[in-house]
Amino acid sequence: MHLENKKPLLLLAVITFLLLAFKAPQLPEKLQKKVDAAIAFAYGTESFSLSGISSDEVPPKDYVFKIKTDKDLLGYAYVGQANSMKRVFDYVVFVNKDFSVKKAKVLIYREDHGRQIGAQRWLKQFIGLSATKKPVYGENVDAISGATISAKSMTIAVKDVLETIETLNNKKLL
Repeated sequence: MHLENKKPLLLLAVITFLLLAFKAPQLPEKLQKKVDAAIAFAYGTESFSLSGISSDEVPPKDYVFKIKTDKDLLGYAYVGQANSMKRVFDYVVFVNKDFSVKKAKVLIYREDHGRQIGAQRWLKQFIGLSATKKPVYGENVDAISGATISAKSMTIAVKDVLETIETLNNKKLL
């Protein structure tokens, strides 16, 4: 086989590799439905699209998305997992265009104890925090009796989200 005959196959192999290697992040279906419902509630619209942001700055099991309407950027969604006592829980943090927290929500909690961290009454403490005003458990984030590990984990997760968003913005990836 001559080199000219191999070029189309080589090109196809390279394109296939690139498409697979840089595939946009995609959530499991059950989690995607919960994220979509949370976006619709938080932003007051069911008419939005998500575009995934791929970067080495985002931990392997976490996801970052731009949330857009037809013409406007609404903000960003960061979906991740944090530790509870024996398992992990899934959460989403919505970040405004100014990179402050719009809303935090626990999506799937897998423990019998510590569910109090899913209460909006507790989660609203994160609203307005940013990379310059980070959450600190026991200082600007209240402790929860009976949910200490989960509450600390959620606080650290929101801090990490804000740092990751700041890094992505500084690298012009948002």
